[in-house]
Amino acid sequence: MKKQRREFLQQSAAATLGFFIVPRFVIGGKGYTAPSDMINLGFIGTGKQARGLLNSFKDKANIIAGSDVDLNKLHYFHSLASKYYTQARAEGKISGYKGFTAYDDYREIIARKDIDAVVIATPDHWHAKMSIEAANAGKHVYCEKPLAHSVEEGRAMVNAARKNKIVFQTGSMQRSWKNFRHACELVRNGYLGKISEVIVTVGDSPWTCDLPAQPVRPGVNWDQWIGPAPFHDFNAILSPPVEEDIFPRWRNYKEYGGGIIADWGAHMFDIAQWALGMDDTGPEQLIPPPGNAAKGLKYVYANGVVMKHEDFGRGSAVRFIGEKGKLDISRSFLESDPANLVTATIQPNEVRLYNSNDHYLDWLGCIKTGNKPICDVEVGHRTSSVCLIANVAYELRRPLQWDPKKEQFKNDLEANQLLKPVFREGWSLTSEN
Repeated sequence: MKKQRREFLQQSAAATLGFFIVPRFVIGGKGYTAPSDMINLGFIGTGKQARGLLNSFKDKANIIAGSDVDLNKLHYFHSLASKYYTQARAEGKISGYKGFTAYDDYREIIARKDIDAVVIATPDHWHAKMSIEAANAGKHVYCEKPLAHSVEEGRAMVNAARKNKIVFQTGSMQRSWKNFRHACELVRNGYLGKISEVIVTVGDSPWTCDLPAQPVRPGVNWDQWIGPAPFHDFNAILSPPVEEDIFPRWRNYKEYGGGIIADWGAHMFDIAQWALGMDDTGPEQLIPPPGNAAKGLKYVYANGVVMKHEDFGRGSAVRFIGEKGKLDISRSFLESDPANLVTATIQPNEVRLYNSNDHYLDWLGCIKTGNKPICDVEVGHRTSSVCLIANVAYELRRPLQWDPKKEQFKNDLEANQLLKPVFREGWSLTSEN
């Protein structure tokens, strides 16, 4: 495997990009002194989402390394990071920054002793393996949502974070937005009365990858992009060129993502879970719609609340329905009927939720204090589980009984098999591939 990586590096990086990637063996650990102020970050995955995270982190931490299997994206990310830090240093905003190093293998970043934490912005099927390896190396983790590609992987991620006592933030950043927090506090404090129903509008489940094969784009190590997942030939739908500046659609295919129900559900079901006080648990029943309908799944919680995966015509959003009225929340609106519900002021003696106004500073601050961040790994796991068990229900098309404590379906071996990751031969969460 190492020989193949080196050959790929020599053939693609030198020929097409002309920038230097440092192999692991030249990195020394002697003489390392922990930073006293700025945290050193390494980015694993440098595509479109990572470029957004670069903007969010660049003035809050030292981004000193990045890795990607697409050297074109890695080179572009490298240029953006270098441009910012060169200018910031010239303007006297920073000091002691030692530059950015690019790698073709994420393990190079995890091996560096001067990197305190990693930001993982890869396709979903890589999240668990990378996060667990980083945690085992003592690195703090910021992992994009949805946290996991399977329920079993999500629990393994929680276990690794707890065992290694690292700070793990899930990228469900809506928890750090004022309007979402206010909506959840209104629900928690009974301003809508007893909640009977929650409607979550997000997209549909994924489907099996059926894309035609295309020639692998120069600079892309496709075998490493696939990694632990079932193999499928390259197609630019899964990994578009950096010049297109679009979000890739691998998330639509079950081998690599959880569909839009998981991609946007990791935001909107997350808000529903937070408002209902279900961050450490989940629903107990799942009732799929009749026929082959893509929406209409019902969840039933132990307290009788019914949550529906339906479209109420306002884009990706959540609607809470209670005895005293209803409340709609999304990234573009916070409205209620009656209208005065959303203008209520939460009192000091009422339930107040974790107040973070910056999802990224929250994580960095918790690394220094040792506290759990606003969207801790357990929270991210529980939310992704809500999405992933929906995919199971839509696939099997029968009612399911869920045990949120055991994280298993009751008396259903077929359904429980779908909670496990599907790895290609020779790969596992602990393999050295």
